[in-house]
Amino acid sequence: MKNDTSDLIDTLYEKKSFPTTNSKMNQIVRKSPKAKYQIFDEREFTRGREVLGNLIVRGMIASGGTDIDWLIEHNGGFVILEFKGFHNDKINIPMGQMIAYEKLHEKLNQSTKCYLYFIGCDDIDFSNPDSKIWIFEMKQWKVGTIPKNTRDIYEDTQVKHNKFIVYREYLEEISVEQLRKVIDTHWKEFERLSNK
Repeated sequence: MKNDTSDLIDTLYEKKSFPTTNSKMNQIVRKSPKAKYQIFDEREFTRGREVLGNLIVRGMIASGGTDIDWLIEHNGGFVILEFKGFHNDKINIPMGQMIAYEKLHEKLNQSTKCYLYFIGCDDIDFSNPDSKIWIFEMKQWKVGTIPKNTRDIYEDTQVKHNKFIVYREYLEEISVEQLRKVIDTHWKEFERLSNK
């Protein structure tokens, strides 16, 4: 005769293979429409960047050099995007680059509209509209909403760096889709301004 108690225990403690729920497996990844702008010859693009890298060389007095990651102009208004990768939950902005952006933002806003965004990102897929980025606009920098640290507040050493260190916790988290809406909002604003 079968032991009902042992059957119950065996049933309760029997090792069965249950499907594991992994949030990444269950997450539906949306894809954006096809990009408007593409690099058609990546080798040529890379070669062009390497050639520019040889412009400023050792022995010269001048140093540095930077670029603008993305500049959008419409009816005289500008949206400028500067992308920075996170390292230990912080982005680094070279002082020279920030000074140049501050002056550019100031001068463009004297005669037109300019929005300048710094965008912190991890390993990101911009084709996924749900991908997360962290953002601040130059006005926030100028009024002091974003602390202007030249020392890493989480390091023991008080070494001053020739860059600004901006921590993720001070940036606004948004999705790629929300960033696209912000850009389109500015585009529509530039349309209205040109119709006045």
